[in-house]
Amino acid sequence: MRVLITGGAGFIGSHLVDALLEEGHEPYVADNLVSGSRANLPSEVPLFEVDVCDRDALAKVFHEIQPQSVSHQAAQMSVSRSVRDPVFDAEVNVLGLLNVFELAVQTGSARIVFASSGGVLYGDVEEPATEQAPCEPVSPYGISKWVGEQYLKFFVREHGIQGVALRYANVYGPRQNPHGEAGVVAIFSRKMLAGEQATVNGDGLYFRDYVYVTDVARANVMALTIDPAESFVALNIGTGLRVDVNELAAAVRERCQTVRGEAADVPQPSHGDARAGDLRSSVVSAAKAHQLLGWEPRVDLASGLRQTVDWFAARKDDAKTPT
Repeated sequence: MRVLITGGAGFIGSHLVDALLEEGHEPYVADNLVSGSRANLPSEVPLFEVDVCDRDALAKVFHEIQPQSVSHQAAQMSVSRSVRDPVFDAEVNVLGLLNVFELAVQTGSARIVFASSGGVLYGDVEEPATEQAPCEPVSPYGISKWVGEQYLKFFVREHGIQGVALRYANVYGPRQNPHGEAGVVAIFSRKMLAGEQATVNGDGLYFRDYVYVTDVARANVMALTIDPAESFVALNIGTGLRVDVNELAAAVRERCQTVRGEAADVPQPSHGDARAGDLRSSVVSAAKAHQLLGWEPRVDLASGLRQTVDWFAARKDDAKTPT
């Protein structure tokens, strides 16, 4: 199957490319390389350097590839940036999304899988939210993801395609960008491996559901290839387990200390200001994904953090603060 992955040179997208290749599919990548990298992709995978907001350039890619399915991973992914600049968030996450969906229909794609967010759609929840929970996004980022799902429903209803929205919990793992505002595990790993003091926002009592990136990639492959028996479905992709940022920082620091050796100093993290738009607690139930796709997470947090820290440690340039 020919699959076009927008944002496919990025963190989650590149792992999806690997998973599709392992299953014998033909992945093609469209990415503006603002946060993604050609180095994340196998050399044989075609990469089109294009922004989803550039409709004309994107149209050429779609018409050349004629993808059978589309995985829309490209996004503005920072909650705090969406609060500071909601117009930019909407330009990428709504108008860019519409470009992708319309071109997918025009070129005959039968299925669209959309990277939504269970981490922001449900508002503050202390128990694992199911897909039936009311969506109450509080940030422009969450609002744009909710709008994206509604547009996908419209395209499914209007054009007879299949649509799957995967509502990710907090995804972490190798290749995550450690220099942005999103991706706390990557940020902590880079700082601590460099012997620098990491900063925990606010009091650190922000509870999240952390799901490993290869598990998320596998969920995407399943969503692209398994018939969920519904023309449109939204599925949570997470572990159902709550971990606060203080606990997370301690676990990352412990692994970084092991990697650097007893003689090296890994400072305890400091506490900074709270971030605008951050929820206190976010956790999702993936029971429906298990029921319809047979998906469940395979990598526990301890194993995932160990693999992530070790990956950053093997790439010393990624463990240094950019100047």
